[in-house]
Amino acid sequence: MSEYQYYEFLAVDEPLDDQQQAELRELSTRADITATKFVNEYHFGSFRGNPATMVERYFDAFLYTANWRTHQLMLRIPERLLDLAVAERYCCGDDVSVRRHGDNLILDLRSEIEEGEWTESDETRLGELIPIRADLAGGDHRALYLVWLLAAETDLDLDELEPPVPPGLATLNGPLRTLAEFLRIDENLLAVAAQASGQADEVDADLAAFVKALPQKDKDALLVRTVTGDPHVAAEVKQLFRRQHTDAPETGTRTVGDLLDAAETRQAERQRQAARLAAEERERRKRAQAAARERRLDEVAAAGDDAWRQVDSLIETKRPDNYDAAVALLSDLKSVSARTGEQQKFAKRYEQLRDAHRRKPSLQERFTRAGL
Repeated sequence: MSEYQYYEFLAVDEPLDDQQQAELRELSTRADITATKFVNEYHFGSFRGNPATMVERYFDAFLYTANWRTHQLMLRIPERLLDLAVAERYCCGDDVSVRRHGDNLILDLRSEIEEGEWTESDETRLGELIPIRADLAGGDHRALYLVWLLAAETDLDLDELEPPVPPGLATLNGPLRTLAEFLRIDENLLAVAAQASGQADEVDADLAAFVKALPQKDKDALLVRTVTGDPHVAAEVKQLFRRQHTDAPETGTRTVGDLLDAAETRQAERQRQAARLAAEERERRKRAQAAARERRLDEVAAAGDDAWRQVDSLIETKRPDNYDAAVALLSDLKSVSARTGEQQKFAKRYEQLRDAHRRKPSLQERFTRAGL
């Protein structure tokens, strides 16, 4: 496979002006550049810009894939919406990090797999993942826990305790499932981790009532900020709602080693169950085939001489596929003779048939292969 690299940047909170787009054009003459995105693909060579710098200066998200199985995702989130200390508790491996730049935090997530082939997760686009940024800003920390699982698989000490387990890990939405696939988090590890996760926060169900109950001056302030273009009003309201209506999860009690061992046990059990189901399916098919053959032999036995006449008719067509059908029917007649104890009668009639068609070499070869 030839070299392939895909770069995609998105500006979510604030579009790029003409000057910024011109600056980006100097980095690439081929890229698709608009007020909200920068996209380029490379089949040879590499992008000469620095993605980290571009996220710091221009963009809120960056996605990178390469056909040597490297996946990378960066998200820029205002620090007032995601506490650095909280993010650092989850982003603690060599391939998952968080840093402050100005008023923002930048999450940098990377998944490297040296072996394997190109998969559907290698075709992921940023539009599938960008809702995660809004969820994080709104206080949903499930993406952070997924990031920690990635670190647990590759970087962390076995005796390190897990961070707080957010609710809803067992019911991931579409973007979070895509994130787990993009980062190639082991599904068994995610499943055992979710066992300590409560039900997902019912934010949407009660949020309207919460907003209606806010003091009028607070609602007026939120409305003014909304109509004047503040993109983070919804996230702030959801954060406030969560703080008042959900209990903050405590630090987990399981270690990295506990989770990895449980994931390995689950995988082994699933393999045993899959092997058992496969064996049962093979046995079911075997019984079904045997029953179908018995029904077919009953029909052949009931046909009597008509079955032999059908063999003659098939052979007379001199068509290869009908030769095959004739040999199959002869095999059934041989089995019927074994049922009734008339093997000698079958052998005599078969020898007469074979002798009658001795000048048909392809048919004779079929007779021999069938062991008639």
